[in-house]
Amino acid sequence: MSAAKHYLTDPTHAVLSNLNSLTLTNPSLLLDVQNKIVYRNPSSISNLQHVSVVCGGGSGHEPGFAGFVGDGLLTACVAGTIFASPGAEQVRTCLQYRLPSESKGILVVATNYTGDVLNFGMGVEKARALEKKVEMVVVGDDVGVGRERGGKVGRRGLSGTALVVKVVGALAEQGVGLEDCARVGRLVVNNLVSLGASLSRVHVPGRGVEEAREEEERLGIGLVEIGMGIHNEPGCEKVKTDLPGLVKIMLGQMLDQSDKDRAYVKVEKTDETILLINNFGGVSNLELGAIINEVVIQLENNYGLKPRRIVQGTLFGSLDGPGFIVSILKLADTGLGPGKSLLELIDAPANAIGWPKCVTAETWEKNYKPPPQRAEETEHETKPSNLKLDPTKLRKTLEPALKKLIDAEAEVTKYDSVVGDGDCGIGLKRGAEAILKVLPSISSDDAMMAFAKICPTVENNMDGTSGALYAIFLNSLASNLRAHDTSSSTPVTTKIWAKALAMSIEGLGKYTPAQPGDRTLMDALVPFVEVLQKTGNTKEAAKAAKIGADKTKGMKASLGRSVYVGGMGFEEVPDPGAYGLSIFLFGIADAL
Repeated sequence: MSAAKHYLTDPTHAVLSNLNSLTLTNPSLLLDVQNKIVYRNPSSISNLQHVSVVCGGGSGHEPGFAGFVGDGLLTACVAGTIFASPGAEQVRTCLQYRLPSESKGILVVATNYTGDVLNFGMGVEKARALEKKVEMVVVGDDVGVGRERGGKVGRRGLSGTALVVKVVGALAEQGVGLEDCARVGRLVVNNLVSLGASLSRVHVPGRGVEEAREEEERLGIGLVEIGMGIHNEPGCEKVKTDLPGLVKIMLGQMLDQSDKDRAYVKVEKTDETILLINNFGGVSNLELGAIINEVVIQLENNYGLKPRRIVQGTLFGSLDGPGFIVSILKLADTGLGPGKSLLELIDAPANAIGWPKCVTAETWEKNYKPPPQRAEETEHETKPSNLKLDPTKLRKTLEPALKKLIDAEAEVTKYDSVVGDGDCGIGLKRGAEAILKVLPSISSDDAMMAFAKICPTVENNMDGTSGALYAIFLNSLASNLRAHDTSSSTPVTTKIWAKALAMSIEGLGKYTPAQPGDRTLMDALVPFVEVLQKTGNTKEAAKAAKIGADKTKGMKASLGRSVYVGGMGFEEVPDPGAYGLSIFLFGIADAL
């Protein structure tokens, strides 16, 4: 139950520590610990008369919204405990004492959850009773809960809130008045649609393991929940599908005008949009990138929409939730003239920890010329040689050796699972299978043409450290064989092979310090080449490689992943790379 494991088990300490960290990473911020208010130091504000923008809500949604306090965004944020709204008194304290007294107005932004609306609303009314000029914008952008189910409560507030805060924060920074800031904030809300999906529930620090297990079991294995809320609230449906299928369902709920229960915003092909992909907090950057890619493809292919901007990252999180939210903002006219369009306000500078450092507007708007067309490098660029290698004999030698290596995959993988990361066998098998496929296309008796086929095949199909070593070694071998080229036809003899192999091992030393005794493939390769040079006997050389691989049992690694993989398993198994290579070399010897 990894979801139940946390570095901090006291949720109160976790919240306060996180809020204090913002004052460390942004020295212009201050913290009212008792009221959990993060606010800007008045001396950091360029114009104290500008509208102050305040937002807040329960903790656990970091960086939202305390991470958005800074130039061009929020003046202050009021935080609650994890997933719980701050109290009205906290809000009142913020509005009365933590904002510049010179400010000509206060705009409060709250997400549409009952606790947030009531407590921020009560704080706003208390401030108004003290003759403060305050407006409040409530953000509801979720389409997961339709009109029928949402009833009088309306849409929940999701990651679209971050776009609302960005727009009104930029307006306030430009000195726009309170009424216009509030009006444009509501304009953004009315043109926003968002929908989330998650693979599992989140786990709150300090709660029991059993509760985490119940949360996971509630969703079910292999299912993804569409419409899941940011506080673990149930979504609208559970489905078993792949990423393209999931994105198709989500975009349909957000944009399908025939779904009268959820068609909150009419977005047409001619409309300009901003796309926000928000990480709940537990999705890897790798997968988040794949999600962005799929969403953008389907938006263009299925709806004719190409977003003017794409904002991505964790902006409005849900602790460690393995989920994401898609938000689409339709760009409407603010009525405020040049420099104050929704697109320009999203592009406006912001200086806060939680707002992502986005690509500039200039980069987005520039018309890029297509790159010059260049012919791809092909094997035909390999210079022919007079080194002769019978292609039929080459196939008859390599095919059985490669098949032996493929058959040994399970054993090599087993060894590598003990002393490495378990991918060595798969890597060798993948490379062997790829070479087998290319062998029939080798018809020339020019040895260099054979290498022109084999070398790129290894490079493109074998990854990891061993793949790089084999690729370097084979390219070096080709180069060293060419050194034996003459003006007349020259068969590649065992003596030539041995000399070129020895030179290639020497060349490999430029890129790796590995030597026999380091528990690597060199423990098999070096003995093979040394014996081949001395005897010219491939069978004896293969035996030497086998002996070298066997000696790696119990040998402590000096290089490679085995160095930092714990345990004592290395005493029982050979180095998987050396073992795999010895199998291949023995296969060559048998074929010859």
